[in-house]
Amino acid sequence: MRTAVGTATLLLALAVPAVGAAPVTSSPTATGLWRMDGYGTVLAIDGRGAQEYQTTAVSCLKGYFATAARKPGTYDVEGAVVTVRPAPDGEHARFGVDVAVGHRQLRRIGSLPTACTRPPATDDPRSAFDVFWQSFEENYPFFAAKGIDWHAVRDRYRPLVHQDTTRDRLFDIFSRMITPLHDAHVLVQDGDRHYGVPRPGTVIPTEELNDRVKKFVVERDLALATHRQDFAGGRITYADLKQHGLGYLRIATFDGYDPDDPSYTAQLAELDRALDTVLSPARTRALRGLIIDLRVNGGGSDALGIRIAERLTDTPYIAYSKRARNNPADPTRHTRPEPIPVTPAHAPRYTGPVALLTGGSTVSAGETFTQALIDRPGRTVRIGRATQGVFSDVMTRTLPDGMAVWLPNEEYLTRTGRTFDGSGIPPHIAEPVFTDEEFAKGRDSAFDRAVRLLGGGV
Repeated sequence: MRTAVGTATLLLALAVPAVGAAPVTSSPTATGLWRMDGYGTVLAIDGRGAQEYQTTAVSCLKGYFATAARKPGTYDVEGAVVTVRPAPDGEHARFGVDVAVGHRQLRRIGSLPTACTRPPATDDPRSAFDVFWQSFEENYPFFAAKGIDWHAVRDRYRPLVHQDTTRDRLFDIFSRMITPLHDAHVLVQDGDRHYGVPRPGTVIPTEELNDRVKKFVVERDLALATHRQDFAGGRITYADLKQHGLGYLRIATFDGYDPDDPSYTAQLAELDRALDTVLSPARTRALRGLIIDLRVNGGGSDALGIRIAERLTDTPYIAYSKRARNNPADPTRHTRPEPIPVTPAHAPRYTGPVALLTGGSTVSAGETFTQALIDRPGRTVRIGRATQGVFSDVMTRTLPDGMAVWLPNEEYLTRTGRTFDGSGIPPHIAEPVFTDEEFAKGRDSAFDRAVRLLGGGV
């Protein structure tokens, strides 16, 4: 989850020892204490790095540590590069991370919240419950849309938690609390075990599902294709459908393109290598249409999706706008939406018709890429089934007992202000997607429809 969760986990994985606020000088630095607009986050920055504090009205817990690197205001965390850029006034700053799109706004503060100076109650299950519930109460944007009364959930489950409640029992209670959300970006984790529930009727991608689908596609859809080639360890596949004058591009994830180097720079380099090979000048001139298959895509980096969109247009446009819930007491209040641009790449570009294949196993960054093509200049047609319905970066919240919960707090808006959270992005043309019947009869209705549509048929 980002792979659906991987990328979003990095976004909030920041940390350092507490420090005091830095004095404002003629050359403002990132050193000091900062509160993030939304996200329930305070950053403490010194010469060693950045310490994230995860805050609610009832708690303050240390998050992750990002080490100082490269130049002032730049930090490394698990392969991602985080930047904090102070404004000239020294009182505000902009936060960004290379694997993601958009920025977050920071405001300098004079001291840590009082709760950050107290040790957490690590041995009291009731404390873990309160932080768990409060984290959703202050950050989750979709209770109303999903018809969930979160206060009623607390009233039902809080009396079940006591000083002697076992860890297994508490994990079960948390799991029951999140089940009705059916949100693939919500997860409870305790060590190696985790629990989450996708949208009903959908399946979250797994390696086994991906391998099965890829084998089926290669043997069935690409049996007569030419120039078939894998990139990024098999996560990207391209082939020419010569008999139709079409190209086929399958993207299984927006993450893990270079297994030996987790940095975004390495992933981007591998993606560019694939795109430079696939979208050569000769091919971009010759293609009658391009099929992009995201039907099994576990997500990853939104920025990599934007990189691909930049190779599919000659005209700048806005992919979507991004905003976050930023008022703990009011779920209707958000940060100012930030438009995410798509700028034509300085490389060969394909600008002809695109058929985008999607389904319920199109998740997270696979969905933001789908959304990035909604307003793409030119002809883009979605075929298959609705996507999973999870778009936000994922907040990772550590609980006092060491468990963790992942939850979203952002919305990705279309040009008209619409979001597709929960329902997913619908297709223009509905076709079955890898159902048991399709597998049993050797059919791929969505692929065949795309070939007919782009190839001049119905």
